[in-house]
Amino acid sequence: MKTLSLAEAETSFSSVIKEVVSGTEIAVSYGKREETVAVIVPYEKWKKSRVRQLGTLEGKMTAEFADEFEMTDEELISL
Repeated sequence: MKTLSLAEAETSFSSVIKEVVSGTEIAVSYGKREETVAVIVPYEKWKKSRVRQLGTLEGKMTAEFADEFEMTDEELISL
C-alpha cells in the first residue's frame, strides 16, 4: 500500500485516482505526526467488504422464549 501526505494527494489527485482504478490502495496521512487517517480503495473492493454475512452465529447460540411471551405481528414490526 502506498502512503501519501494529504498535500501530495491533493496536488496529484488525478494520478492518485488512476492508481486506485488500476487496483492500488493508497493511504493518506495528515498532521505533524503524519498519522494515516484514510485509505482510498477501488470501489469494487470496498463494496465487497460491505456485504453482510448471514448466519455467522449459526450453531454458536440459541434463543428461547418464555411461554408467557406474547407479541403481535404489528408490535414486532414497530420495533
